[in-house]
Amino acid sequence: MPAIAYGPSGIPFSDYLNISIDKLYIMLDFNNTEIAFSAKSDGELQNAYRLFSVIGHPGLVKCAKVLTGVALKIHFPLSWAVKPTLYKQFVGGETLQDCVPIINHLQKFNVKTTLDYSAESEQTPDGIQATFEETIRSIDFAKDNPNLAYAVFKPSTITTDEILAKASERPNEMTADDRFHFNAFRERFMALCTRAYDNNVRVLVDAEDYCFQEAIDRLTDEAMRLFNKKRAIVFATLQMYRHDRMPYLRRILDDATANGYIAGVKFVRGAYMEAERERATRMGYPDPICPTKQATDENFDAAVRFTVEHLDRFEMFMGTHNEESNYKLARLLDERGIARGDSRVFFAQLLGMSDNISFNLAREGYNVTKYVPYASVRDVLPYLLRRAEENTSVAGQTGRELRMLKIEIARRRKA
Repeated sequence: MPAIAYGPSGIPFSDYLNISIDKLYIMLDFNNTEIAFSAKSDGELQNAYRLFSVIGHPGLVKCAKVLTGVALKIHFPLSWAVKPTLYKQFVGGETLQDCVPIINHLQKFNVKTTLDYSAESEQTPDGIQATFEETIRSIDFAKDNPNLAYAVFKPSTITTDEILAKASERPNEMTADDRFHFNAFRERFMALCTRAYDNNVRVLVDAEDYCFQEAIDRLTDEAMRLFNKKRAIVFATLQMYRHDRMPYLRRILDDATANGYIAGVKFVRGAYMEAERERATRMGYPDPICPTKQATDENFDAAVRFTVEHLDRFEMFMGTHNEESNYKLARLLDERGIARGDSRVFFAQLLGMSDNISFNLAREGYNVTKYVPYASVRDVLPYLLRRAEENTSVAGQTGRELRMLKIEIARRRKA
């Protein structure tokens, strides 16, 4: 008998012609905990459950943040407490080489890695240069490595907040010294994009606060025109809780069409809502954030749909832990006849979070990458504390993680 070829859902390819889109869509089950936690040992499951149980208490997270801040100021050693807990759950390692085991482990489950140097050094000349050089190393590290989907950098780590804010909001007030430092920032920004282009590595330009973003958008647009002629190398990040991002997305499409390039876009909901609204009130300008959570969700999903509808001019990275948005994109690709493994579309979640989304998508043949931060314990602590706060503030996030972990622990015990 001839061998039977099976598709990503365990169904013979010959039977796919008889299956409706709706049935294929139903097969994508984010409640399948056996697949979701297939990469974790029993011990890792128990550790994750204990960690999320603690994160589920906002008071404990706030207390930990205050105590950590004090410990950092007095140089109190924290590795003994952080490495087996938050660090182990959310960080790939201290160095690029340290991340190799997690990169290889994720690939066994068809999940690729996006390495993010997450050290938040002081904005001093030495700190800026060190971050720039490490980001260059991360782009070189991704060259010719099929397990690494993207590289990434955060613009505010290679300049100062003051320069970014002035260049974005008050360019006419920039002094000669300001322009000198902004030009140095532009050179570093373009050097990273050039290195990515030379290495054929896609690079994500992270989004920042509203008061910084205008200058970053200008440079990202310029870089896309230069480096994205044949494929998307440079990716702009759009925080879709901003109500002006759909108009910006349309402008990107018009510019890509007019100038003959492929635009790279990364979609996230956003990370600075409370701070943005407080600053808008204090500074007297209109609130840049969508008025409601529903409006943000609609804005996000509209941007994703718009991009898929114009995929001849886009490549897309969708970074979200929202189950509904992931279902919608998966279904949209199937409905439009776009291959699940089409390299122009990636789903993404953070390491240590929403494994039920990542691993079930990957099992069904969609492109998935985990955002894997790396840095020393001390340097990555601010990032880790934000991850803990994110889990306490995002409605249902910690509860969902705990529920999934509890179900899988019980299933394994029963098995």
